[in-house]
Amino acid sequence: MMTFSARRTTVSAVAVVAVGLSVLSGCKGGPSGAGAPAPASSSAVPTSSAAPVAGAFEPEQALAEAEKTPYAASIKGVTEAAGREMSTMTGRSNLGTSFTGRAEIRSTGLWMETVTTADANYVRNRTQEGSGWVKAPRSPDNEANYAGYAKLLLAAGPSAKKGMENRGGVPAYHLAGHLDLDQVASIDPRTHRSMKAKGVTGFDIDQWIDSQGRTVRFEQRMEMRGMQAVNKIDFSEFGPVETFAAPQG
Repeated sequence: MMTFSARRTTVSAVAVVAVGLSVLSGCKGGPSGAGAPAPASSSAVPTSSAAPVAGAFEPEQALAEAEKTPYAASIKGVTEAAGREMSTMTGRSNLGTSFTGRAEIRSTGLWMETVTTADANYVRNRTQEGSGWVKAPRSPDNEANYAGYAKLLLAAGPSAKKGMENRGGVPAYHLAGHLDLDQVASIDPRTHRSMKAKGVTGFDIDQWIDSQGRTVRFEQRMEMRGMQAVNKIDFSEFGPVETFAAPQG
């Protein structure tokens, strides 16, 4: 087992959290669902079944239909490093369209709230008592495209198609594979830039999509500065697009 000094471990952990937050807190989010609102909510419970799954579908067909209707979803993300939870993010966002939403991010010594509207980003540091909202312009590349990730995996060939699984009672197609970092530059420029600055050259992905092409779970694993890191994101409670206004106070 590789060991680290306390200082190196702390620095590496901070780097992992920084990349995790870039993945979790500003994502365009996913392939759009067909139909609004969705006829049923997809559960984020990370369970699967080897038994035959009713409602089987082909991922290519689901993704082809996915970009027709934007939607909103609740999101829960966790970043882990060396097997230890480093940060969590919970929130709700509009997906399949220009990203807007709200989120709460927590890690050791950190409690942040963010709101992204159509024209600005707002951040509040809840760790500091009395801290108010700070407004900043939207980042033009703060857009992650989970449909794009799924298409990159499918382009790798049949080995990426792991088949149907039951995710908390919802039929989902499991895709998996390895992507070089430069492959994602066009679909997720913010994450590409953040990971490249920290020496990441690629990562493994497991992704589950439902019959409407919406990502219901996304896992990303990588090595960063000698540490094994993973981002896990669950999407649930799908519904029609919502309005996220600037926070007050």
